[in-house]
Amino acid sequence: MEKILGLDLGSRTCGVAISDTLGMLAHGVETYHFSENAYKKCAYRIKNIVEENNIHTIVLGLPKHMNGDLGERAQISIDFKERLEKMMDVEVILEDERLTTVIATNNLIFGDVSRKKRKQVVDKMAAVEILQGYLDKIRR
Repeated sequence: MEKILGLDLGSRTCGVAISDTLGMLAHGVETYHFSENAYKKCAYRIKNIVEENNIHTIVLGLPKHMNGDLGERAQISIDFKERLEKMMDVEVILEDERLTTVIATNNLIFGDVSRKKRKQVVDKMAAVEILQGYLDKIRR
């Protein structure tokens, strides 16, 4: 099996995670910072990661409202998915990301990570949660 990339896209950051070659475990790669709404720049960073790791599948968090509705942030993720698929030969799967940042934050608090450090890694850890949820789902 090949590695799969997981992304948690925000307005100024993108958390990045990658799976192992067995597709069982997700681990954090980085939190990429960019100027607000500079999604084209972010897409080029993702393209570099995809090429370096021979990625063919990306799991991108889809931020839904708690009632399941899609808002402005969800539309940005949908547009980003289309941008990535046009830029390179990858399949981008949208995965419900509700509560992933909350789970990631709680895990970091449980691990006694300082507030300053949590702020630096929470997006990367949310990407891990998104990707791990997807990996667990496809293994079932």
